[in-house]
Amino acid sequence: MKLFCRRGLAPLLPALLLTLTACQRPEEAPQPADLLPKERMVPLLADLQQLETQVENSRLAPDSARALFLAQQKKLLSRRKTTDSTLQHSYRYYGSHGKDLPEIYQAVIDTLKERQKKFPPLPVGPSAPQHH
Repeated sequence: MKLFCRRGLAPLLPALLLTLTACQRPEEAPQPADLLPKERMVPLLADLQQLETQVENSRLAPDSARALFLAQQKKLLSRRKTTDSTLQHSYRYYGSHGKDLPEIYQAVIDTLKERQKKFPPLPVGPSAPQHH
């Protein structure tokens, strides 16, 4: 890094890094053989978001929370009859298509909102019902 600063090249470093990463990634990724259709991606991503929230709210130590998340993620993927690599391949594919991933995430948000309507959060604070 000192070499870049001494020569006045530091301002060029971000542009150089962007150029290098752009060269490594094709404009449009080929469709993977194991691509999950959007109809399966949406509920899966919604489930993963809920799982992540539950683990974060568990107040476990970071290493324990990560272990719990990974174990539960494995079970979730198994229930959804898919694998981590299939999810990664599909996510990368949809992410490389400018409009696909935002559309998927909008559907995930809508799904989570619908789930929240069915199971609203418990009230918190002085007006919350107290159990004796």
